[in-house]
Amino acid sequence: MDIRAIEWEDVLPIRHKVLWPNEPALFCKVGGDEVAKHYGVYLDKMLVSVASVYIEGNTARLRKFATLVQFQGNGLGTKLISYIINLLKNINIACFWCDARKTAIGFYRKFNMIQQGGEFNKSGVLYVKMTLEL
Repeated sequence: MDIRAIEWEDVLPIRHKVLWPNEPALFCKVGGDEVAKHYGVYLDKMLVSVASVYIEGNTARLRKFATLVQFQGNGLGTKLISYIINLLKNINIACFWCDARKTAIGFYRKFNMIQQGGEFNKSGVLYVKMTLEL
């Protein structure tokens, strides 16, 4: 397993396949992708998990985190988010947050992230805001 920084264009196919397969591919592009930090997990030279981090001041936002279905449940996403949290601590980011799909709240709680506020809907999917003070 290899975790490393990647280009924004590299995240789009996995975002599309995992998060929004019924939408056009460009639906998965986020404003600010060109300046965000993007990370990927490679297994045998195959990109299998991606996450994008958007930094503003001393706050970092996780967006569009996805692992190919056939590789989910093996701890790869956990290792990727742990890697990102450690990087953010090293550059003195104070707060890490994301809009988490309601179905993924348990995953984010593993990192001691706390739910802020109630549920909300984006594009027909229920989300909650999760935060972590670093």
